[in-house]
Amino acid sequence: MNSISCNFLKRTGFGWLFLLCLLMAWGDLRNVQAQTASPTNYLAPVVVRLEKAWPQNHLVNIVFHGHSVPAGYFKTPMVDSLHAYPNLLREALAERFPHAVINVIVTAIGGEDSVKGAARFEADVLPLKPDVVFIDYALNDRRIGLAKAKAAWTEMIQKTLAADVKVILLTPTPDQAAKLDDPNDLLNQHAEQIRRLASEYHVGLVDSLAQFKAAVAGGTALTTLMAQGNHPNAVGHKLVAEELIKYFPSLLPPASK
Repeated sequence: MNSISCNFLKRTGFGWLFLLCLLMAWGDLRNVQAQTASPTNYLAPVVVRLEKAWPQNHLVNIVFHGHSVPAGYFKTPMVDSLHAYPNLLREALAERFPHAVINVIVTAIGGEDSVKGAARFEADVLPLKPDVVFIDYALNDRRIGLAKAKAAWTEMIQKTLAADVKVILLTPTPDQAAKLDDPNDLLNQHAEQIRRLASEYHVGLVDSLAQFKAAVAGGTALTTLMAQGNHPNAVGHKLVAEELIKYFPSLLPPASK
């Protein structure tokens, strides 16, 4: 029901229906508000800064906080950060915004879970004065459980938003030992929890797991996307990077570049 019909009920004396109408409208409002931020405009203030040319341009800091995947681990102990998704995003941004000064900072630590990541968030992330923070911990969060992971992610989200910084959450990349088609598998449960957090806080979401599942459904063998059981290879990282760059659409017409 809309506000006009509610007001009609109020004027005509149907008090209980009026209250019911208000409750329904409030529920609709909550549903509208509780949505994941749109990639087309969530980072608009950041994109405006990226579009500026010298001498009006400013440094833009993008921080990736998480575990071994954003840290660049491929087949352990090999680290290939040049082909990991943070650097792939850096390259894509440099091409899209040729006048921008971009600093991509990786604070990810291999083997870490979100509880440990939250414990060092104020010391290692916020002092970097980020414009955007990406968080990716779900692969390792399976060992700490959904409740502890939710508390840690919530803490990091709230601290980021309190600092007036944009935050984008990532669902996990696959683990070949997981049952990707089973909603009760821990990997899927953590992915779903991250989706709910992104919706609840109206922040960005990069659904990495969904992209890998779509690739597999399209006929791509999961093994061709993985460097080892729980680390994607360069092709897998590219799948994630292609979703990341969607949050940075150019706002200038082609002739203005």
